[in-house]
Amino acid sequence: MTSIRSPRQLGDALRTARKQLGLTQPELALAAGVGVRFIVDLEAGKPTLRLENVLRVIDALGGELRLSGLPAASDRDAGPAHDA
Repeated sequence: MTSIRSPRQLGDALRTARKQLGLTQPELALAAGVGVRFIVDLEAGKPTLRLENVLRVIDALGGELRLSGLPAASDRDAGPAHDA
């Protein structure tokens, strides 16, 4: 597992994964349903990218996002947020 603490580290990790899978940036963009510019910016560590698209890229690479060191969410907390 890779520890990610910055957008740059995330970009580096995703670039490494893409290259290990033998994918070009355009191929990954197509597989994730994002533009090539998004992949370029993501791999460069741009900090203002849409999380939804970042998750699509991670999924297209066969990965998943896991959080550690945070309190576990209960089943009750897993649903949509709403005020009582």
